Amino acid sequence: MSRALRDSEPSEPITSDSTAGDGTRPCLAGPVGGNLTGVPIDLERIAAAVREILLAVGENPEREGLRDTPQRVARMYAELFRGLHEDPRQHLEKCFIEKYDEIVLVKGISFESLCEHHLLPFVGQAHVAYIPNGKIVGLSKLARVVEALAHRPQVQERLTEQLADLLMQELEPKGVAVIMEATHTCMTIRGIRKPTSVCTTSAMRGIFKSNLSTRTELMSLIYGSK
Repeated sequence: MSRALRDSEPSEPITSDSTAGDGTRPCLAGPVGGNLTGVPIDLERIAAAVREILLAVGENPEREGLRDTPQRVARMYAELFRGLHEDPRQHLEKCFIEKYDEIVLVKGISFESLCEHHLLPFVGQAHVAYIPNGKIVGLSKLARVVEALAHRPQVQERLTEQLADLLMQELEPKGVAVIMEATHTCMTIRGIRKPTSVCTTSAMRGIFKSNLSTRTELMSLIYGSK
């Protein structure tokens, strides 16, 4: 990056009662999106289903080692699917007026999600970048948005695009880039069983999609000059 954030003027928060200096609207969380079901997680129903699975595979759910397993699995699913009951836009409500207009990159954001096809985990890291257009957001908020979108039944391709589109909508930047790399246990511990395989997906928006030199700079920042 050719300029550092510390060289810019002090940031001013943009709240629901303020407007960016360039006249753009503040970043505010919109209404509850279609990804939220509004239905609470039914722990007892999950536990009953897990008990049935144990019976179906020929196990005895009443033996000592399995007696509390249905409840434990139910609590696990409540944790892993907590994103279903969280609007990720809430993390982007507060932005700051800032003249910085170079790449902002947070790389190596660890995440874990569950593949919706087999309900098995895929685990990896996300690299998230944007070029501000008059306002910035706290860096930790980018990681929180990744968490909210990942903790629901997902496929990596959709997760990548959802993240990029959400940041474009809420931050109104000049561009957004998301690259995700993950290992999928649905193909490492079952099926084809290729433990060294890694899936990489990307979503480029705005100037990252239209400008090759900007995209090349981003790749260099993430992976170095190879």
